[in-house]
Order: sequence, then structure tokens, then C-alpha cells
Amino acid sequence: MLPIQERYPRPSVMGVVNVTPDSFSDGGLNFRVEDAVAAARRMRDEGAAIVDVGGESTRPGSGGVPLDEELRRVVPVLEALAGDVALSIDTAKAEVARRALELGAELVNDVTALRGDPELAEVVASFEAYLCLMHMQGEPRTMQHNPSYEDVAREVASFLEERLRFAVEAGIPEERICLDPGFGFGKNVGQNFELLARLDEIVALGRPVLVGISRKRSLGRILGDPEATTGPLSASIAAAVEAYERGATIFRVHDVREHVEALTVAAAVAG
Repeated sequence: MLPIQERYPRPSVMGVVNVTPDSFSDGGLNFRVEDAVAAARRMRDEGAAIVDVGGESTRPGSGGVPLDEELRRVVPVLEALAGDVALSIDTAKAEVARRALELGAELVNDVTALRGDPELAEVVASFEAYLCLMHMQGEPRTMQHNPSYEDVAREVASFLEERLRFAVEAGIPEERICLDPGFGFGKNVGQNFELLARLDEIVALGRPVLVGISRKRSLGRILGDPEATTGPLSASIAAAVEAYERGATIFRVHDVREHVEALTVAAAVAG
């Protein structure tokens, strides 16, 4: 298997397909299997290097989804797309990851960074899958209740370094792992933008960095709407380009074509 940085050279776009009724931006849009499958194929055609399928919302305030329900949501989509679209599974559950990997998914995107299910690391290792470890302060239901840091970039980097070490010790080769600083996951507007400005400190850990800032509410709030729950496409693209210029490799986005075009230009300028 190729090292993750060769499989997903920078910039690579990851499309988002949430098979949920309640995700923060696209909840309900792809809840039907046929809609999710069509969306994933469209994202592939628009230039996505991989499509991230998830059956459990992790928006602020969301609750958990039982294992059976998460499987019911994602398995038919994965079955329909197997061999047709490069797939990632957005889950913290070992059994969901196992079923997705059996159906051809190649990356496990875990917002808990292997803290949610003690069996998940073994599943990833046994399938020789790629893995994304994400930082989150708290858990989705309460993570936006006054998040606090003394130094957000330093603390996020320290957490990711520790989880990377844990994953490697659990048998997952470092060359298969990327890191996600977790924009919007236990971080307020100021903390998100400081983290973006100092993204090079996460890149310095030596692993490809995945950025998921697309449509996040911090983008809407920085534009002057204190009650915004999402951000506009224009701001999402601007943030992605800023992240690219600071070393990010993978960009998890809802609007694939526009991000592919913008990042292609940014890469051309960078040479």
C-alpha cells in the first residue's frame, strides 16, 4: 500500500456525504440511499480523490447513534459504491469500520482519535487501512460549551502527537496516518482562526494534515452573523486556500468542484 502522502498528494479533496437527518450543513440531503450514492458519484466526477461517508452526525449538540442504526444508514451506500468510488468511513465504531473496510473503504476517519472504541485500532491495523486522527475537546453534545485553551495550537499539536504515538504502538504504521486539528470541534471562533493561522505547527508533526473547515459556523460568524450555524462557500474556499498555503494536504469539503478549482490554482501559484 502506498504511504498516505502518495495516495493523497497535496492538494487532495475529500467529498462529504452524510447519510444523516441532522448533520450541521447537509443533514437530510443524502439520507436516502439513492441520494447519497448519486452525491458520491458526482463528487468523484468533480475531482474528489476520496468520498467520506458517515452515518452519525457529530455537529455541536448532537447525540449518539446506535450501532445498528449507523450500519443501516451506511452499508447500503457503501455496497452501491464499492469498486466505483474511493471511499472513507467517518465513524468511531469498530464494527462500522470493519464492515466498511470489508466493502472496500480504504480510510477510517475517526473524530475520537481512537479513544471512542477500544477495538477500532485493531480493525484498522488488520485491514491495513489508512487512518485519520482528529482532535476534539470534549464530545459532540457538549464540545462547544465554553471550550478553553492556554495555547490552542500547542495543545492540539501535543494531543495529536500523543494519539499518533498510540496508533503506531497499536500496530498502525505511521505512513498510513494523517492528522486533523478538528476545526469546530471544541473550539470557538477565535480559537479556530488562531489554529488556522498556526497550522504549520500541526504540519510540523510530520504527517499529512486533513482540514475540515468547509461551511463551519465560525466562517459565518467571522463575517458578522453571531448566530450563524454554517458558513458560505466563498469563506470555505478562502479558508481552504489559507490552509493549503500553510501545508495542509487533504481538504474535507461539501462543495467539491469549487474547492478542486480553487486549490488547483493555489497549487499552480505555489509551483
